[in-house]
Parts: sequence; C-alpha cells; structure tokens
Amino acid sequence: MGKLISKIPDGPLAEKWTRYKASVKLVNPANKKKIEIIVVGTGLSGAGAASALGELGYSVKNFCYQDSPRRAHSVAAQGGINAAKNYQNDGDSTYRLFYDMIKGGDFRAREGNVYRAAEVSNQVIDHFTALGVPFARDYGGTLDTRSFGGVQVSRTFYAKGQTGQQCLLGCYSSLNRQIKKGNVKMFPRREMLDLVVIDGRARGIITRNLITGEIERHGAHAVVLATGGYGTIYYLSTLAVNSNASAAWKAHRKGAFFANPSFVQIHPTSVPQLNEFQSKLTLMSESLRNDGRIWVPKSKGDKRPANDIPEDERDYYLERRYPTFGNLVPRDVASRAAKERCDAGYGIGESGLAVNLDFRDAINKQGKKAIENKYGNLFDMYKTITGIDSYDEPMRIYPAGHYTMGGLWVDYELMTTIPGLYAIGESNFSDHGANRLGASSLMQAAGDGYFVLPNTISNYLADQISVAKIATDKPEFADAEKAATERIDKLMSIKGKHTASSFHKRLGKIMWDYVGMSRNEAGLKKALELVKELKDEFWKDLNIPGSAADLNMELEKAGRVADYFDLAQLLINDALDRKESCGAHFREEYQTPDGEALRNDKEFAYVAAWEYAGEGKPHILHKEELKFEEVEMKVRSYK
Repeated sequence: MGKLISKIPDGPLAEKWTRYKASVKLVNPANKKKIEIIVVGTGLSGAGAASALGELGYSVKNFCYQDSPRRAHSVAAQGGINAAKNYQNDGDSTYRLFYDMIKGGDFRAREGNVYRAAEVSNQVIDHFTALGVPFARDYGGTLDTRSFGGVQVSRTFYAKGQTGQQCLLGCYSSLNRQIKKGNVKMFPRREMLDLVVIDGRARGIITRNLITGEIERHGAHAVVLATGGYGTIYYLSTLAVNSNASAAWKAHRKGAFFANPSFVQIHPTSVPQLNEFQSKLTLMSESLRNDGRIWVPKSKGDKRPANDIPEDERDYYLERRYPTFGNLVPRDVASRAAKERCDAGYGIGESGLAVNLDFRDAINKQGKKAIENKYGNLFDMYKTITGIDSYDEPMRIYPAGHYTMGGLWVDYELMTTIPGLYAIGESNFSDHGANRLGASSLMQAAGDGYFVLPNTISNYLADQISVAKIATDKPEFADAEKAATERIDKLMSIKGKHTASSFHKRLGKIMWDYVGMSRNEAGLKKALELVKELKDEFWKDLNIPGSAADLNMELEKAGRVADYFDLAQLLINDALDRKESCGAHFREEYQTPDGEALRNDKEFAYVAAWEYAGEGKPHILHKEELKFEEVEMKVRSYK
C-alpha cells in the first residue's frame, strides 16, 4: 500500500470498458460456488451487487443495519435517474452525459471511470424496466424524461417523486430471488464494527447484532462496502438519521485510503430548518426546478406574503445570473447563490434563511393536474411538514447537506488500496469529482452494483479459487473482535452526562458554520480547534444508558459519532490543504471577481488520497494526478 495505481485501461476512451471486459480474468461456474463474498449495504449498489453476484453463482452474505433491505437510504431519492437513451432526440449521447458529469464535477474526476458510468447508464434503465420499475411514460408508451441541473438535455427517467423508492423495490425483488435460491444469505440488523485483514487482504468483517448485542465474525474471500456517504456529519441533512460513515472509516483505519473528503454536496432545495429540535431536514427534489422558479424580493427585509409581491418586485436571481441554464444550474452553484442572497438580507421567512420556489407560472401554463401528475407526492409531503399548499403559494427552500463526492479511494476495478476490499456507490469517490449532477447518484449506484463490480471482481477472485473457505478462528479475527469489544466497553464506561446526539448536534453546527457551503482558512483552523475540544469532551462526558448486551440505539449512535469526530478532522484538513475552489469546495480566498469558484489546475488537478498513519498521528497525503485526454479543462460556466 502507498502507491496509487488506477488501472485505467489503455486505448480510446469509448473503448476502454469494452477492452477491459474482453481481457478480464474469469471464474468458471463450478469455482464460483466455492467463493464467498461479503456485501455490506442493501441500497441500489449493495442490493444490486449482492443479487448480481448471487445470479453469477457466488456465495454471497449481505448485511444491513436496518430491519429490512428495502429501508436502505436509496429509498429517499426522489427526482430521477440519468441515462443517455436520447428518447427525446434532443442531442443526448453517452459522450454528452460523460462530459456533463466531468464538467459538473469541475474537472476533478477520472475520465475513464466517468465515461464508464455514462456507458452503463442505458443498461441500468433497461434492467430496472425489466424488473418492473414503474417509470413515467409519455402518451405513446415510451419512457418519459425530464431535465436536471447542469445539463441542456432531458435524460432523467423518473417515477413521479419516488424514483429511489421504486428502484430500490426493484433491487429488493432481484435480491429476494437470490435469497430464495440460496445464493444470498441476508443478515439484517447487523452493524459492521471492523474489517478483518489477513496477510494484507480483506478476509471478513466483525459485526454486532443490534437486537441481541452479540459480536459476530464473518469470513469471505472478498468484501464489498456499499455503505453510502457521510452527509450526516452535519447532523441536519437530507439523509436518514442513521446514515453514517463508520464502515468506511473502519476500513480506512485498516489501510483503505480516503479520497477527497472535503468534497461534500449541499443540496439547494431542502425544507428549511423549522425549529431547534429537528434531527434531520427534508429534501425537495431537484426535479421541481424544471417547473418551479426561484426568487427573492428585490428589497431587503421584505416580509410581505409571497403572493402580495408584484412581478416587477421579484428577483429571479438564477435566471438573471445564469440565463443559459436558469433555474437548472448545478447544485453547488444554486446553493451558493441562495446563501449569497440570504446573507445579503434578501431571504424570506422569519429567519431570513429561505428563498421562494414558485410554481405559479407553470400551473397557469400547464394546469394544476399536469403539475400534480409530475410532483404530487412532493407537494403533499411539503404541505404535511409546513402546512403550506404549494399549488397556491411558493415553497420555501434553503440548502442542506446532502451527498458526499468524497469516499474510499478505488481504482478502475472499484478496489480500494486493500486487496480484496471493494467500495461501490456513494461509499467511493470515483465518479462525481467535486460536485455531483442531479440524478447521477442512482445511476452510479446501480451501475456499480449490477454492471461494473460483477465484471471487475472476477479479476481478483480468479486468483483466489485455490483459497479455502476463510476460517473465522484465525488470530486476525480474534484481534479484530477484541478491539471492537474494547471500544464498546470504553464507550459504555464513560458514564457522563450528555447523549451522543447532543454531541453530534454540536459537531454538526461546527461543520456547517465553518466547513459548509463556503470555507476560509481562518474558519477551517477554528473548526479544527473546536472539533478537537468537543471530541475530548465526548470521551469524558458521554452517557450511554442501558447495556451493550441488548438492543441499545444510544450505543449505536455513540460509535458513529465517535467516528465522525475523526472524519471531521480529516475533512477539515483536506479542505485546508486544497487551496482552490472547485465544485462544492468553495474557499472564499479563491473566487472570480463575480463570485464563482476559481480552480487552480496547475497545483490541484489531483485526487487527494489520505492514508491513516495511526491514532493521534497526522494522515499521509497521496496524490493521484488527473489526466485529461478527451476533454480540455476549462473554466466552468453556466451563464
């Protein structure tokens, strides 16, 4: 470990994946039955990988901390999933999808990985359609599409505002088929506590049964992490409350490099925080920006009801600043613009931390029924939360933590720096650079799980067919179990006065205030001091009621928050080290005269891959140079 080898195939960009598949090592059907694979996570990437690998004949063990695989956070995706089908005949293509992703990510992603994600996108849509996902269709029966931010074509397939839920149900059905056939064994209500590495290879995991508290050992020839991102580091985010980074962080501590941790996406359309007692925020799909227009009053501090403000006193600031893309600029651009308007005193509501998302013009033109058909469940959800009927008055929205482009470093085969350990979907860093385009998350997650990993993992497993079933009585399993048990005992023994959630909330505020939509050197250094102080307080004053030998959600939270303290320090250091602005990483010191992100390609056109050096020691930075052979790095403009 220590040297980054991306394994990007030779040849023209459009042929790399085809050439790779033609030359990859294979495992014959008889040998696949002898090989065990652990998959942690059951979202689109995890359930997709487990079912695809089971279909191939491997023996798969699939883990999730939820009571059912279909509660994975992929269920929360709303607006759609991208593919370059070009059904609209509007000029879309695999190359255009690739270029939109590279540009949207501000030229901080690998060409090879991104092109492959675009290439397999069409297979993903075909597969989900075959699984019965009820995508919207036009009058002639063809799958319908809509547009998302940062593009000028209509390539986003959708199932009203429930696309993630419907796609996850499709994955769940294919997973259940393999469970019924005996190719996949499901382990719900398990949390991964550690990765087991034997002779430098990933050979298993340690888990805790969240119902009984029992610590378990599980061995395999390879381990796949499909455990999502770390957006809940902000406490208030659009993610499920239990979403966490602990599995990835445990792998990081065992030798898997962590890449670009400071690349965190802030989603521009979230329901604003309503009170100080909230534990999460609610996403309002980016798809709403197809028909909704974003505006603020032209006068500072104007607190009149939105419908009382005349048209000539409204500032449609995205349409004014970015006439080419208008309300469908990328998420980082839209989020910063909303923050700028609110900071300048033009925000709405009591807090002044909100802007209007107005459907008046769309309803007048298309009719209420047409808008209801496209977004009805989102309007219903918004009304349930806020009491506002968005058919009659604008939604109020504000940016919130949402998605993480950073994650475990992986090569072209999706393998981490630990041989035999793979990271797929949001848990890896590979496809989105410094900013993810909307509707590309489901696309990448399903593509990794169903169509990429099943091809690449055989290149490793072909050399493992002579390795016997991994016995869990080896010293490495005992050591990992001992370390996990000792950590639980340490957490339980503190006997302080404050809950894990209270520490998490305070950590989230530090991260949002200093490491959120905009950052600067002084603020980042201040955040480092505050996080360290809070971490010290956590380990002295944490209180966990109950017992570790039973169901104990407070213990679960405590372990995750403890990991977040360490990840927060790495995230801040990465943001300090990257002295440029790119995508969602916006350093106030590095911006253009009109307030846009100012990249420094000469010094920072690389992937920052951080190596864990031990408790209390600074991480070691490794740089993977980003080489662009097909596209030219340009100043990203959406005007």
